[in-house]
Amino acid sequence: MSTASFSLTATDGAARTGVISTPRGEIRTPAFMPVGTAATVKAMLPENVRATGADILLGNTYHLMLRPTAERIARLGGLHRFMNWERPILTDSGGFQVMSLAGLRKLTEEGVSFKSHIDGSKHMLSPERSMEIQRLLGSDIVMAFDECPALPADRKRIEESMRLSMRWAQRSRDAFGDRPGHMLFGIMQGGLERDMREESAKALTAIGFDGYAVGGLAVGEGQEAMFSCLDYAPGFLPQDKPRYLMGVGKPDDIVGAVKRGIDMMDCVLPTRSGRTGQVFTRHGVVNIKNARHADDPRPLDENCSCPACTSYSRAYLHHVFRAQEMISGMLLSWHNLQYFQDIMAGMREAIAGGRFAEWEADFHAGRAEGDIPPL
Repeated sequence: MSTASFSLTATDGAARTGVISTPRGEIRTPAFMPVGTAATVKAMLPENVRATGADILLGNTYHLMLRPTAERIARLGGLHRFMNWERPILTDSGGFQVMSLAGLRKLTEEGVSFKSHIDGSKHMLSPERSMEIQRLLGSDIVMAFDECPALPADRKRIEESMRLSMRWAQRSRDAFGDRPGHMLFGIMQGGLERDMREESAKALTAIGFDGYAVGGLAVGEGQEAMFSCLDYAPGFLPQDKPRYLMGVGKPDDIVGAVKRGIDMMDCVLPTRSGRTGQVFTRHGVVNIKNARHADDPRPLDENCSCPACTSYSRAYLHHVFRAQEMISGMLLSWHNLQYFQDIMAGMREAIAGGRFAEWEADFHAGRAEGDIPPL
């Protein structure tokens, strides 16, 4: 019997709030998972990621299997100890990265053979190997191995891909075995085709998973198409299990997804944007490299509790970004992660209080105001 569980505490429309309980700690939902691709959330110390309010991180199977290798991480005590994060970790299956990053690759019923984007070495990833790697890493939430076609794709391609993913889902379930305290999530596919999403959800539910992801979105289809899929897709999945939208997204994508019944999300956006000088605030996006900030003694966001906002001016943040100082990426990544976690906390509170629609209206109104006027 798994010692990991999910309980819903409140709903407001389709929006839900609850708790995923694991032996390594509780994950409050809706949850945003910062991405720790290579066993690090870029430019952040683990304790600082935790300070923003993150309950769980995401690690990348594909990157870690290539470097430093899952076997080495296992010898060194597992991913949690290796990266100094003792709370829950979710690992993806590697399928998406193989499709998007790997060199020459060949897809068969067995799995995907590919060349490493690092050194050209040859590897094979199958449902069984993905489960083995994630077991070696020791992650708390394991993702089934799937195939994700880039959209737009024709219906026949989406159908073949989805059915292959469902066969792989069964193999992932079989290979995962019985691991008390660890959860295995299945991944719904089917592109933007409603009937295929439903078929995929039925196949996954029949196999039986601890949670379910909506995969194959945020791959270039646009927000409107994504939202229209999310208007029905989460409803095909069991009510009593967590639902995870993979690779999303911008703040308004996240809010729109939660409104439609999603419990978990992840994205590289807060840290990647932080390193390139793009800052998310309650009043929209700020580009710190713009000259208007050069003499501005005010904080980025006076309502934010992160160090970038409480201890530094826009002028300083502009200066260190322009000078390519390392602290720039550190402070702006921290701020962005804090903002994303503040959004999640705000939504959890609003859903629990039955005020989600009101909260959402305030969120959009604040962002529509735009940045404070220049001095």
